[in-house]
Amino acid sequence: MKEINFYKYNRIFGLIAGLFSFVVFSLTVEPTASYWDCAEYISTSAKLQIGHPPGAPLFQMLGAIFSILAFDVTQIAYAVNMMSVVSSALTIMFLFWSISLIAKEILKVKEILKVSEAIKIYGSSFLGSLTFTFTDSFWYNAVEAEVYAMATLILALLFWLGLKWADDFENKRSEKWLLLISFVVGLSFGVHFMGLLAIPSIGLIYYFKKNESFNIKTFVLANIISISILLFIFKLLLPSTLSIFGNLEVFFVNDLGLPFNSGTIFSALLLLVIIYYALSYTTKKKLYWLNTSILCLTFVFIGFSSWLMLPIRSNANTVINENSPTDARSLLAYYNLEQYPDTYLFYGPMFSDIYAGQDPDEPYKDDKPKYERDYSIKKYVIVNDWENGKINSNKSHEGFFPRMWSSDNAINYMNYYGFIDFEIKNEYRNEDQISELVNNFKTRVDEDDVDAEEYHEFLSNFGSYLDIEKPSLFTNLNYFINFQLSKMYFRYFMWNFSGRQNDKQWKYDLENGNWLSGIKLIDNYRLGPQENLPEDVKNNKARNEYFMIPFILGLIGFIFIYNRNLKILWPILLLFLFTGIALKFYLNERIFEPRERDYALVGSFYAYCIFIGFSFLGICQFLNKYLREKSSLLISSIIVITCPILLSFNNWDDHDRSNRYTAQTLAKAYLDSIDEDKQAMIFTIGDNDTFALWYAQEIEKHRTDVRTINTSLLATDWYMDQMKRKAYKSDPVLSSLTHKQYAFGNRDYIKYESLIDSVRWDIKDFMNWISSDNKRTKYKFLLEQYGYEQEDLKNIPKFTQNMIYYPTNKLRFYVNKENVIKSGIINPSEIDKIVEYIDIDLPKSGLYKNQILMLDILSKNDWKRPIYFTGGSYKDSEYIWMKDYLQLDGLVYKLVPIKTPINKENPYQMGRLEPNRMYDIVKKWEWGNSESSFIYHDPETRKNSISFRGNLHRLAEEFIKSGDYQKAEEIIELNFEKMPIDYFEYYSLSEPYISSYYKIGKTEKAQELFKKLETKYLDQIKYYSISMKNYQDTFPISDFAENIFTYTERYRGMIENEILLGNYNFISSSIENFINHTEVFKIIYGDYDYYMFLINFIEPLYISQNSKLGRDLYNKISNEIKSRLNTLVSAKEESNSKYITDLFTDEINSANTVLNIIEDYEDSDFYKSEIEELEKISNNFIFK
Repeated sequence: MKEINFYKYNRIFGLIAGLFSFVVFSLTVEPTASYWDCAEYISTSAKLQIGHPPGAPLFQMLGAIFSILAFDVTQIAYAVNMMSVVSSALTIMFLFWSISLIAKEILKVKEILKVSEAIKIYGSSFLGSLTFTFTDSFWYNAVEAEVYAMATLILALLFWLGLKWADDFENKRSEKWLLLISFVVGLSFGVHFMGLLAIPSIGLIYYFKKNESFNIKTFVLANIISISILLFIFKLLLPSTLSIFGNLEVFFVNDLGLPFNSGTIFSALLLLVIIYYALSYTTKKKLYWLNTSILCLTFVFIGFSSWLMLPIRSNANTVINENSPTDARSLLAYYNLEQYPDTYLFYGPMFSDIYAGQDPDEPYKDDKPKYERDYSIKKYVIVNDWENGKINSNKSHEGFFPRMWSSDNAINYMNYYGFIDFEIKNEYRNEDQISELVNNFKTRVDEDDVDAEEYHEFLSNFGSYLDIEKPSLFTNLNYFINFQLSKMYFRYFMWNFSGRQNDKQWKYDLENGNWLSGIKLIDNYRLGPQENLPEDVKNNKARNEYFMIPFILGLIGFIFIYNRNLKILWPILLLFLFTGIALKFYLNERIFEPRERDYALVGSFYAYCIFIGFSFLGICQFLNKYLREKSSLLISSIIVITCPILLSFNNWDDHDRSNRYTAQTLAKAYLDSIDEDKQAMIFTIGDNDTFALWYAQEIEKHRTDVRTINTSLLATDWYMDQMKRKAYKSDPVLSSLTHKQYAFGNRDYIKYESLIDSVRWDIKDFMNWISSDNKRTKYKFLLEQYGYEQEDLKNIPKFTQNMIYYPTNKLRFYVNKENVIKSGIINPSEIDKIVEYIDIDLPKSGLYKNQILMLDILSKNDWKRPIYFTGGSYKDSEYIWMKDYLQLDGLVYKLVPIKTPINKENPYQMGRLEPNRMYDIVKKWEWGNSESSFIYHDPETRKNSISFRGNLHRLAEEFIKSGDYQKAEEIIELNFEKMPIDYFEYYSLSEPYISSYYKIGKTEKAQELFKKLETKYLDQIKYYSISMKNYQDTFPISDFAENIFTYTERYRGMIENEILLGNYNFISSSIENFINHTEVFKIIYGDYDYYMFLINFIEPLYISQNSKLGRDLYNKISNEIKSRLNTLVSAKEESNSKYITDLFTDEINSANTVLNIIEDYEDSDFYKSEIEELEKISNNFIFK
């Protein structure tokens, strides 16, 4: 029998597996920037700029190399995306090699293999690696420029290196693998910390290789040591090193009077000297393991040296320079994510802290001192009042295991995990008014008449009178298990190994984002009936059914390894747990996150695919009991090959991003909506508008004359500093505030004090007040006026005393007409519409730094440069409290000195519109293959259609008003051509176009659109109605009620609109469909309310010759009215006579209304009998 060299063929087959996955990912990779962070990573990689903390310098440097391979600027994104393709292909290769090494150990074979042994080893390796290739989350990461693909590569590489170390353990100098492991650990800091989670597994691989016999004490100790090494490197070694660098830098400059950077240089030299002498000493003394340990630390530092890129490039003042980590201290803050909220893992405040007020004993705590360079005195100075510089959490609302910690998510916590209890404080229990208020509220709570939002509002308003309980340890544990583990881990796990319902974000509902099995018995029980599903549900490309085959194979592989070798099982299991459950514990996620977070868990799915790989051996072992080895190998191969094939066929369509340019064209659509070469500024809000614009400007050089200003980042001093610098064609942003005045800890928040409410300040005077350091502008001055003595002020922290206040919230922003005309903000023909000034009413609470700086930019600009807003939020503050002075230009809103009051009936439709101007803008949009049936229209692409479709409809309506029907039709057709209804959902946004078609005389097109939307709504309604009829006892009505109501009302609204237009014959069949399929929903509406909503349907049925259905509907409505009238007759008493009489009169009027409808269509006998019955009921009421 032919013998096979393990290592030779292992290399060949591993390369084949990697090459195969490379081809798959290359065929499906995104050709340009994607949504979310990808556009930022591409922008910062290609130009070696500074992205968001905690940074990815190695990723960016490698990305810069890949970007060099691009032929032109439009190919740079593709080149950087290909870096993820390459990383993912290498991951598959290392996964193959890892499984083969483990299989070799399990089967206890040598270097030379028999054919059957080779089939088992390489078959397992191909199964595990190819399955992982096609898993949902890994494939998602593999085709976009995000750090997770490379992070998974580092994880796979580290695990493989650990196995290689074990495989080579008996040979001399095997510690070379340990040094390589250390180097890669250091490199992982330059990509993502995920790779570090392989350290405990490597520790256990070493332990089991070193110890042949199992001992529980040494086993536990080995686990503790392995985890401690992880924590030492992640939380102690590198942060402490950066801290030493920072502290010595300050010491050398401030205390020794040396130049800036002298302490950093000394620290670096000191580190090198310590390493050199430590290695020399341990070599001389033959301290073998200590020498190796120091070498390992050295290689960790060498790998970590990629972080040097950050301060080097930050000091170059790159255009994107987030957090500006120019020195060791700022680099440490960057590493520690200090710009993000504090999170607590074991002990800390709960969300209920927001209701409790300050801690009575320690209301404040120290903040971190912020050092900055003062070049005038050549020293580092602390710019913030850090002592007692933060409001402390209330100790009564701190506790163990604080899973429910986010105050911003208080409503969601209570909505899904129950209200927190409260009692009136002892000192207020004798207050009758408070007692009555609280008791009434509790009664409403007991009657289930209060939702979480009302509960939150009550606690916020009256918390000072209440003793509010914090969430208990049990509640936090319940949240951890049922949300953080079950929903934010296990749900994602099952997405990858069982199936996925769709690509919509899960929000505690049964219809979106759940895992799926494809087995009706299971899915019906978990998610409601799976028969007669709407076409949209079935056709969602992310609806993937694996029939739990990968999940089951993984269990088989797990059991197989458990039975064969526990020493091999534990390191794999530890990798699985640390990259999954332990990671969820560490992340301590809120409810809800902005988007699904499965992409961060690929390490856990990687480990599970190792188990899947060994299912091949497990099935072979089982079949060997009954069949010859050849037969068992053949049958096992046929069984397991279904796994990667099933995954590939299901997942291809929703992971194929080839030829999709929607994110890129969204960015260009924003920029092309802005006046060109006017030095315009645009305020952006979230990631998807900001990062997309960065990409278009930084990489494709598109519209670099526009200054992009992110309103969230504007709350930081470093970002405002960058805005004050020229960027490409965009001139610096002007500001009256100096860096010192908006530095960290200065003017972070200013408070409103109602002192001169009758005065409306010029915005320039307001900014002069805010930028002044005069003592009269500070809170300390007010406190002194209120009678505070110096002794009293000692109890008030400095940051409060130095806080600026504003004495009026009423501002006036004068319009510089000359600048308005010069900058082209409005059309010269509309000069007569310009207002003299704009009045701004600021909030009566206070202003945050970003809001102050927005006002500062507005004031200093003085209409010299056009100002735009991307929208996406309807908060007044995002438009600087000037929503009545906007003009819709394409996708953006321009600030104009022409008043257009918000329509109170439609507050989301903001601003005026110049149709011809917007028409020219719209015609320039590129759309990026959005109309293609061959691309995957992901949730973000579909969601962005909301703005496009809504704005295009407004444009079409403006042309209709002006009588330009040709352009109106052109815009309507463009809307549906580029955003076909079948691909973009959000059907309610297409409904108004029906009316628009009618207005321009395109009745046929209007009715065709009606039918398309009717099909969509009716399809959904049929699913609910059939399910309710067929599964009366098990259908979870409460879980579907909101969507049932939504689709029913949208469909009814469309029918009502057609009735108003008099299209009775056209709408008759729709009315019949509506009644036939929604009548079962009476249980949700109530019989009376359901039928009363249908009164307007009666006449169209008669007119369209459907008198039988018309009379049937009339009878049902009439019977409900009569039933209520008889009830009122029975309820009438002397004590309630007036109230009941009023109700009776209303019902009689309703009865007469429906009688008047049928009078012209029904025979006189029927009509007369109805009148008589009504009169009889009336007489009974009168004479009771």
